[in-house]
Amino acid sequence: MSKSITKQKDSLWPKVKLILKSVREYKKYAIATPLFMIGEVAMECSLPFIMSILLGKIELIDSVTGIKPLIPYILLLIGMAVVSLICGIMGGRFAAKASTGLAKNLRGDLYRKLQSFSFENIDKFSNASLVTRMTTDVTNAQHSFQMCIRIVVRAPLMLIFSTVMAFIAGGKMAWIFIALIPIIFLGLLLIMTKAMPIFRRVFKRYDKLNESVQENISGIRVVKSYVREDFEQQKFNAASDSMTLDFIKAERIVALNNPLMNFAIHLSNMLVCGLGAKLIMDTSSKMVDANGNVILDENGLAKIAWGELSVFELSSLLTYGVQILMSLMMVSMILVMLIMSLEAIRRIAEVLEEEPTIVNPENPLYNVEDGSIEFRNVDFKYAKSAEKNTLENITLRIESGQFVGIIGSTGSGKTSLINLISRLYDVTDGEVLVGGRDVREYDLDTLRNQVSVVLQKNVLFSGTIEENLRWGDKNASFEELVEATTIAQAHDFIEAFPNKYQTFIERGGTNVSGGQKQRLCIARAILKKPKILILDDSTSAVDTKTDKLIRFGLRNKIPNTTKIVIAQRISSIEDADQIIVLDNGRIDQIGTHEELLATNAIYQEVYNTQTNKGGVK
Repeated sequence: MSKSITKQKDSLWPKVKLILKSVREYKKYAIATPLFMIGEVAMECSLPFIMSILLGKIELIDSVTGIKPLIPYILLLIGMAVVSLICGIMGGRFAAKASTGLAKNLRGDLYRKLQSFSFENIDKFSNASLVTRMTTDVTNAQHSFQMCIRIVVRAPLMLIFSTVMAFIAGGKMAWIFIALIPIIFLGLLLIMTKAMPIFRRVFKRYDKLNESVQENISGIRVVKSYVREDFEQQKFNAASDSMTLDFIKAERIVALNNPLMNFAIHLSNMLVCGLGAKLIMDTSSKMVDANGNVILDENGLAKIAWGELSVFELSSLLTYGVQILMSLMMVSMILVMLIMSLEAIRRIAEVLEEEPTIVNPENPLYNVEDGSIEFRNVDFKYAKSAEKNTLENITLRIESGQFVGIIGSTGSGKTSLINLISRLYDVTDGEVLVGGRDVREYDLDTLRNQVSVVLQKNVLFSGTIEENLRWGDKNASFEELVEATTIAQAHDFIEAFPNKYQTFIERGGTNVSGGQKQRLCIARAILKKPKILILDDSTSAVDTKTDKLIRFGLRNKIPNTTKIVIAQRISSIEDADQIIVLDNGRIDQIGTHEELLATNAIYQEVYNTQTNKGGVK
């Protein structure tokens, strides 16, 4: 068991160090917090000892001096209490600043890391998992860090100081507390070992729960149209119940912590009180003078000479005993929090440690000469472990300014092909050239600014129409916005809105139609003034007349831009300079509409089906 824990610790420590790098400018607060904790602990551990001395000095009070002999001790106790209070307040304040600062930086680091990921990197993590890591996991890491710089420092120091003071105040009696420490430690170790795997499973349940919620919200229209609310509720309940059962199981194990600590405290108090009382009574005796006469005090009572332990020392010993065991209880609380947070830290570190698979070359090119594209013997698969290539032996050339159509059945590799042009993925074998140079030689921002892609899933962000369009060019003039929307056949419907270009778009573009959304996304892409414009089935939601007008505008308004259109409708690409027919990841044939219609079986089948010449009615 110890070997497995040691191995886990070794594997987690680099991840913890990686997380701690996000402290950065809040490091001064993280360093100051333990210093204040040291001051607080030193004061708290000294107070019982000074109090026992003060109580022992009460017999010095008489009618002449009054409480004057006690004043220095009283002032000392008040001063120590004030210092302890100040240290506690400052420690708590700095710990809060350091931990919240860590969480802020950690979320920023995670977000920046996500922005650097390629599609291949993102494919490794689900959307729900990434959301959980940036919210729940970061919060757990924040709480753990605050506990570590405050309680993790305080608890061991309190344990050490209290143990030392217990030996000073109670001598051998302090061994009672020392004897209980290994028993408590073994119990805590067992709790940690049993609970850790369950908490790891709980975080995976979190991902599934978030995924269920995310799917339901994003697809709420489909859910309601198919009257599947009950099914979605059952799916959510299943995920929630599964997580609840795991939490209950883990908390049952962790809950053993408190009974264990309470048992240790009560047992130690019983032993100390019982043995201490016996020791006091056995070693006390009446004070006598040189002649053997009993010495009386001012009240006429015999003075008592205490032995190894006095009542006041027993009182301070009990106080130190409680401090020792409470320190162990705090350590157990820390362990429970760490059990939960270590899995969160591991998940956060997974994202931070993930290296982008697509990065800039050492000496990148910052200029794309033209919009020519060439594929040379390209093979591609999404995962290195995949047995079959998604694209295989792709060789083709597209001249700058050409209008090219791509057609093929679902899963034939159309989107995969165009993703290689803007280097959203890298080829497995072969090379893709843009402007006569391998895309891997370009600066990524430069390449992607010159290759504008309107993807299948059109995305608009919450904000005005103008703000969404300016994603293409934030410095574009209003006249340029109008020109781009006119080409994309979007200007007229924008002008029909009461607020025109200041019309607010809901998240995801839910308050505009599918065709309007597609046209806004096309206009946004045109506004970038790219050398290559790719439309990935981006006019599927518009009517054939509007589709034709968009193609006409693209040909005449941006003639020097290479235009690649992926389409399911032959009418969308029949006037293309060349049409690429894909089948199962391979190029079946390249030609014009007339050439393919005369010689290509796949193209003929699609054409006949869509024009009702193939017997389909």
